[in-house]
Amino acid sequence: MKYSFLTIPAVAALCLMGTGCTQGSADESYTSYVNTKIGTGGHGHVFVGANVPFGLVQLGPTSIPQTWDWCSGYHESDSTVIGFSHTHLSGTGIGDLFDITVMPVIGEVTYARGTEDAPQSGLWSYADRTREVSRPGYYSVPLERYGITAELTATKRVGLHKYTFPASEEAAIVFDLENGGCWDKATEVHIEAVGDNAVKGWRYSEGWAKDQKIYFTAEFSKPFDSFEVCGENSMYGRASFKTTEGEEIMLKVALSPVSTEGAQANMTAELCGWDFDAVAKAADKAWNEELSKIRIETDDEQAREIFYTGLYHTMIAPSVFCDVNGDYRGADGKMHANDGFTNYTTFSLWDTYRAAMPLMTIIHPEKMNDMVNTMLHIYQQQGKLPVWHLMGCETDCMVGNPGIPPVADAILKGYDGFDKQLALEAMKASAVTPDRGQDLRMKYGYIPCNKMYESVAFDMEYAIADWALAQAAKELGDEEAYSHFLERSRSYKNFFDPETGFMRGKDDKGNFRTPFSPFSSSHREDDYCEGNAWQYTWLVPHDFEGLVECFGSKEAFLKKLDELFTVSSEIEGGNTSPDISGLIGQYAHGNEPSHHIIYFYTMAGQPWKAADRVREVLSMLYHDAPDGLSGNEDVGQMSSWYILSSLGFYQAEPAGGRYWFGSPLFDKAEIKTEGGTFTVIAENNSAENKYIQKVMLNGQEYRKPYVDFADIKAGGELVLTMGSTQSVWY
Repeated sequence: MKYSFLTIPAVAALCLMGTGCTQGSADESYTSYVNTKIGTGGHGHVFVGANVPFGLVQLGPTSIPQTWDWCSGYHESDSTVIGFSHTHLSGTGIGDLFDITVMPVIGEVTYARGTEDAPQSGLWSYADRTREVSRPGYYSVPLERYGITAELTATKRVGLHKYTFPASEEAAIVFDLENGGCWDKATEVHIEAVGDNAVKGWRYSEGWAKDQKIYFTAEFSKPFDSFEVCGENSMYGRASFKTTEGEEIMLKVALSPVSTEGAQANMTAELCGWDFDAVAKAADKAWNEELSKIRIETDDEQAREIFYTGLYHTMIAPSVFCDVNGDYRGADGKMHANDGFTNYTTFSLWDTYRAAMPLMTIIHPEKMNDMVNTMLHIYQQQGKLPVWHLMGCETDCMVGNPGIPPVADAILKGYDGFDKQLALEAMKASAVTPDRGQDLRMKYGYIPCNKMYESVAFDMEYAIADWALAQAAKELGDEEAYSHFLERSRSYKNFFDPETGFMRGKDDKGNFRTPFSPFSSSHREDDYCEGNAWQYTWLVPHDFEGLVECFGSKEAFLKKLDELFTVSSEIEGGNTSPDISGLIGQYAHGNEPSHHIIYFYTMAGQPWKAADRVREVLSMLYHDAPDGLSGNEDVGQMSSWYILSSLGFYQAEPAGGRYWFGSPLFDKAEIKTEGGTFTVIAENNSAENKYIQKVMLNGQEYRKPYVDFADIKAGGELVLTMGSTQSVWY
């Protein structure tokens, strides 16, 4: 299904700093390929609304439900709207944010979220989804209850609203500081009028982010007749107006993690005027510039739509988390002056270290040093690298040390706009922080299953991080750390049971947990995290040869790997993890621990099997439909797998820059890199000709199963000759 696009007229210039509105491709609208509804059904949990790439503001509708499938505030099955919130998450498995919600209304209303079975129970209205318009940087929908049409656009730190009202003596725009998303709860709010056309305030809350604080200032295009603080605990503010039929009232809301003064400065810098169309045009231009970093050639319109929607999803977060002057709120809860870098938040690192961050190193080199500097400052402020950082708060969500691989990867790829010795210190300190099972691991050499849940998952993720740390230590000349953490990275071997051929929980006496079934899952109450033994047996992307040794031979390894894709897809248990999804056999593409596994075939010398499975996943588990993802978008990771794999390669290892070959989906792709343009050409490519026969790099025959980051970064030409014959070119 295609979604409508509004024609934007030429507009006068105005200050739009922070929108990223630099010149993009003159002859191609990449935003026109984006279908923002992909991932809004099923369990995709994607954000729908107006924002710019990596912006603090994600301005979009928030619905009544607060259950799992509404983690982003939007689901295609539901058309309720309680208001338009300025912060949202995209693709997560936990809900939070939805700060500073705004709702236009007519007449008297109940100041509450409301329930769908009682139309007057809150501010909410049904949205007319048949007239909804959604595209990058712009969102519009009519609100049926009030006869009001809402239009939204944004800069990095400012949301701009335009509401078209009917004639009314009782029109109003209400600020809702009570209702956040899912697990969120407001703890302290403040709102006050500033003159007759502005308000300011703040919202403190706790939830997934335990101590979130966001400040705002807002200005109206028309003076209000009155302003009152209302609702239970004074959590609402109502600006009242008299309106004529079709009258438009605009509202701009600037956010700051620091102060209301910071929010005002952000508004002054980014959005000083009232030209809505110009702001929407600038947002489209910002998205077009970023999406143009990869240009693909294909006759498959569905694949093009999936590709650019996926690329769009990879750039919603991490999000800017500082004012225009660089000031930000740190992980220590304190306000920090500009430290010479752009501070970010929303680090879903357990997901994104696998593909989203390696993709970023290729197409966003200008952001990498700021990303690493943010992580290093988080380390200095909280004593360890981020695990899952949200709005200046450490959630400690998910297992392992996922902040280590992207820092190590940046070092190994030659990024140098940060203190590398501080980075090494941060990784080493994080690797020995005695919490989340690391103390048990250091005591026993592995995490015993009778000491904590998810022991196998925690330990194996720690091992991955240890390997990445070891490689960075070697690069920086710390041989002692290299040897120590390389040895520790083999702790996964403690869990391998040669009798069954699976990774199993082991107690502190060295006994495997019984009873045992590799198909079993008990969410958050077994030895794995969002998976079972079938998936976790392969969670060794850092030590392929060591994993093969566990099976005794490469033949035995490959036999077991083949079985992964052909055994029953049944998951056993009364409380199975909903994250085990997108199943091909027991390969679970809907969750991250499986994402590297297909590329083991290339590592094992059978690249045609990797090609078969890559093409199967690309065609079967990604669709141009609301239920188009096989699991949560996970802040860009699910889409990043598609982007890299459809280009023909994937960084299976956690750091270092070897992108292993699979099977390119497109005839040609041009990737803008730091050194120029890296062009991937797939000759004779088709559904049948999916196997690589020959590789040429910059005119020379190439006999490696992977392409190095250094070659991608430098620019050049990679030519893959495709055919129907299963072959090995290396």
